Amino acid sequence: MLRYLKNDIPASIVVFFVALPLCLGIALASGAPLFSGLIAGIVGGIIVGALSGSQIGVSGPAAGLAAIVLTAIGALGGYENFLVAVVLGGAIQIIFGILKAGIIGYYFPSSVIKGMLTGIGIIIILKQIPHFFGYDTDPEGDFAFFQIDGENTFSEIFNIVNFISPGATMVAFLALGILVLWDSFLTKKAKIFQLIQGPLVAVAVGILFYYLSKDNTIWNISSDHLVSVPIPDTVESFLGQFSFPNFQVIARPEIWITAFTIALVASLETLLCVEATDKLDPQKRVTPTNKELLAQGTGNIISGLIGGLPITQVIVRSSANIQSGGRTKMSAIIHGFLLLISVILIPRLLNMIPLSVLAAILFIVGYKLAKPALFKKMYQLGWKQFVPFVVTVLGIIFTDLLVGIGLGLGVGIAVILLKSYQNSHFLHIEDKSNGKHKIKMTLAEEVTFFNKGAILKELDSLPSNSYLELDVSKTRYLDNDIIEILEEFTVKAFNRNIDIKLISERGVVENPDSYIEFFRLRPKLGEL
Repeated sequence: MLRYLKNDIPASIVVFFVALPLCLGIALASGAPLFSGLIAGIVGGIIVGALSGSQIGVSGPAAGLAAIVLTAIGALGGYENFLVAVVLGGAIQIIFGILKAGIIGYYFPSSVIKGMLTGIGIIIILKQIPHFFGYDTDPEGDFAFFQIDGENTFSEIFNIVNFISPGATMVAFLALGILVLWDSFLTKKAKIFQLIQGPLVAVAVGILFYYLSKDNTIWNISSDHLVSVPIPDTVESFLGQFSFPNFQVIARPEIWITAFTIALVASLETLLCVEATDKLDPQKRVTPTNKELLAQGTGNIISGLIGGLPITQVIVRSSANIQSGGRTKMSAIIHGFLLLISVILIPRLLNMIPLSVLAAILFIVGYKLAKPALFKKMYQLGWKQFVPFVVTVLGIIFTDLLVGIGLGLGVGIAVILLKSYQNSHFLHIEDKSNGKHKIKMTLAEEVTFFNKGAILKELDSLPSNSYLELDVSKTRYLDNDIIEILEEFTVKAFNRNIDIKLISERGVVENPDSYIEFFRLRPKLGEL
């Protein structure tokens, strides 16, 4: 692990710059103390990073939980009461891990996961456009379509015209130029440019620009366009930023309902992110999902005990880590230590970083997730891949992450059911034999109640005075609903003068009297 430090340290710095404003912004969007977002980021980096089985995933406070947190703090009667739900939510996640619930993560269709990555990439770009031009009314980390400032994703962009900050915009374009130059040209010229990451240089230029222009009436950047880390004056005031759960309310039913909601949503977001980061991982390593739930649960317990927000694995930070060359979990752990050290030692320096510079960094992250070539590739794979992909992308852009995933998953399931309906059997009609049409129907390897309509339609459409050869020799699972259809068809076949030959792995049966007895009374055929 240590031999990859030359990759992990530069990557951790990039993740640190991405995570810092998101931790603060998500806390603000959640109606929680600003420091609670930093606590969650630190715990997510150090604790969850150390316990996780993911080598490139990065955890911290999640935008998807912001609305839940905002509502729960008010409903539960204060932040200290809410922290009890966070701790309990972590304990429930550990139970999920012990019960092997992480296996759910393996059942998300590839098209939906790719749609999730692309949708997140697009929404990052759209949400960062206002910050790029110095319009910062909506906090970082608010990724929902309908924003907490009363606007939506697109109306916020249209409002930029009236609120452009010349200084913030100028330094954003400088930072973006540095990042593009670094990424497409300089890193290929010398190893020093691979070791020193472009985002670090962009942030340094941003701090320098702020310092040199602060007395200029046109180009100065006001404090509301800068990172805003709490600055404690003494050790006591620093420690006073930590909050602790009020366990006296643990018996209240609404605490447990909130805890279960946090555990469920945080687990789903984590499993989705795990699937996505595993696809992005150049080494294609597979994260043990149950171990990840145990790590996330432990992280949420610790975060809740010291005043932090709920934690999940986060795709924005994880993808920034991968794109910056992170190779092992050390990059996530180091980013956690960077958060901890910086808020203690250099909060004033952090508060000189323009948010527009961080928006430029996130532009690059978003573009790499949502490259136009991916749309072409998904289209070429056919409509069964393209439709769930597009629905997921649009769902994320116009609602939020979980709703978008749900819509894409729903469409993906509908496609599966449609193909299952179509592929339940193969029909072959031969020429007339002895005055009767010979029709061969071969059932698929697995035939379930989803195939009921297709098979029933085919059987009912068979002409009278025909000959049906029903081949189930390759069928390994035959649902009871299908057996009942075949049973009922024996009566119809007799009335319509249709002869039947049943071909199974046990032999051939001419005009079986009872399919139910045939399949159930013979041991191996009963397993069909």
